[in-house]
Amino acid sequence: MQKDQLTFNDLPTVVGELCDRIACMENLLTEKLSKQYEVKENTHVPMTVQEACSYLKMPLSTFYYKVKKDDIPVIKQGKHLYIYRDELDRWLESSRKNPAPQNFEDENESMLASHRRKPNPKNW
Repeated sequence: MQKDQLTFNDLPTVVGELCDRIACMENLLTEKLSKQYEVKENTHVPMTVQEACSYLKMPLSTFYYKVKKDDIPVIKQGKHLYIYRDELDRWLESSRKNPAPQNFEDENESMLASHRRKPNPKNW
């Protein structure tokens, strides 16, 4: 309904529609807030070498080789090595060769940059 066409007789239906809309908005807000305040899993958990190898699906010898080259972030306590899962995830993301493009423009730019020969705009 438009404002110009409202009459006193239309008031109960308009108020009812507004109450329904407000109830829908309240439901959406409570859903968003409940998702926002969900308890997130703590990923700053120390792992042993064997747990890290199973997490990475990597042989133990390869893991020790990468630790020796200082590729994998580890903490050494005495004779034991410990690795935090969140640091391991960040290491995996940082070692990605081609980061995933965020949108269509970024994807298009990465495709154009990957070609050795640049397209000639005169041919278009």
